[in-house]
Amino acid sequence: MNIPFVDLRTQYEALKSQIQQRIDNVLEHGQYIMGPEVAELESRLASYTGAKHCITVSSGTDALLISLMAMGVGRDDEVITTPFTFAATAEVIVLLGAKPVFVDIDPITCNIDAGKLELAITSSTKAIMPVSLYGQPSDMDEINAIAARHGSIPVIEDAAQSFGAEYKGRRSCNLSTVGCTSFFPSKPLGCYGDGGAIFTSDDSFAQACREIRVHGQSQRYWHTRVGLGGRMDTIQCAIVLAKLDRFEWEVAQRLEAGARYNRAMDELGVKRVQQSSDRTSVFAQYTIMVENRDQVQAALKLEGIPTAIHYPVPLNEQPAYRVFGSSLDTPVSSSVAKQVMSLPMSADVGPVFEHVVTGLRSALSNES
Repeated sequence: MNIPFVDLRTQYEALKSQIQQRIDNVLEHGQYIMGPEVAELESRLASYTGAKHCITVSSGTDALLISLMAMGVGRDDEVITTPFTFAATAEVIVLLGAKPVFVDIDPITCNIDAGKLELAITSSTKAIMPVSLYGQPSDMDEINAIAARHGSIPVIEDAAQSFGAEYKGRRSCNLSTVGCTSFFPSKPLGCYGDGGAIFTSDDSFAQACREIRVHGQSQRYWHTRVGLGGRMDTIQCAIVLAKLDRFEWEVAQRLEAGARYNRAMDELGVKRVQQSSDRTSVFAQYTIMVENRDQVQAALKLEGIPTAIHYPVPLNEQPAYRVFGSSLDTPVSSSVAKQVMSLPMSADVGPVFEHVVTGLRSALSNES
C-alpha cells in the first residue's frame, strides 16, 4: 500500500467540476493577468481573515519580499526571525541586503521563543518575522507587545503554513502589522502552482504592496517605486476560489486527524510537536520527534508510508546563511532538527490513518 504524503488527488476529485468551471470561466474571458477572479479572491480572503486588505501575489516568498520592500528594509538593516523554517524566510531578508538575526525556538512548539526575542533587538532592527510553523501561530500577543515597547517595530507573520488557524479569537494573517501566506499546492489552502497573499489593515502599506507587485506602478507606465513582477495568475486565483468552498470542511477534517494523531502518539509514548486540535493549529504538517530517525523512516518506507523532515538543518547552519550565526546561538533548533519527522497529513488522510499508525508502531518496535 503506497499512500500520498499530501492527498491532493482526493481533494481534486471532490472539487473537479467546480475547479473546471472556474478555469473555463477564465479561458472564456481571457484576462489571464489581473482578471476579475483576482479581486474576487482578495475580497473573500480579506473577509475571511478580518484584515482590511488582501493583496494576492505570485508566491509566498514574494509576499514576504514585497512586504519587506514596502517597509523600506534594506542594506545594514536587521530582521529578527527563526532559523527553524524554510529558507524563503531568511532568503528575502538577505536579498534586500539586510541581516537575518536568528532567535532560537521553543522546544515544545518549535516556534520562535518569544522569551528570547527582546535580547536580539538593536537600533538596526527594522522588522520581526515570526513563522507560524506546522500551521500554528507563535505567541503573537507577546511578540507584538515586545515590538511595541521598542518603538513599534513592524511584525510580519510568516503564515505560509497556517492559513485558517486561530489565535485568541483572531485568524492567522490578521495577528500583527502584516500577515503573509502561501498557496503552494501542499499548503492548507493551495493552488495548482505558485501563489501567495499579503494581509494588512494599513491603507498606505497596502497601496505600497499593490504598486510593488506590478513593477512599482501606481498607474500604467507611471513608476512611483522600485517593484517586481509579483502578480498572482488569474487561473491560480480561480482555483483557490473553487477550493474555498470546501476549505472549512477541510479545516475540520485536519483538526480531527490532528486529534487522532495526538491520541495515538501519546498512547505510543512518542514525543510530538505540541499542536492542539482547538484550531490554534491547522496541522499543515503533523510532526513528531524520534531517535534513530533514518531507521524509522526506512521502515515506514517499506510499508508504503512517506515521511518528510521539516527541517533537517537550521538556516544558520546552512552554507548560504552560516555567516549570520551558528548552532551555538540556537542549540534548541540544532537539537530538534535531528529528531523531527512529519507523517502524512491532509484533510483526506482519514482512510489511511490506521495504516500509518500501525506502521509507525511496528517501526518503533523494530528500532528499539
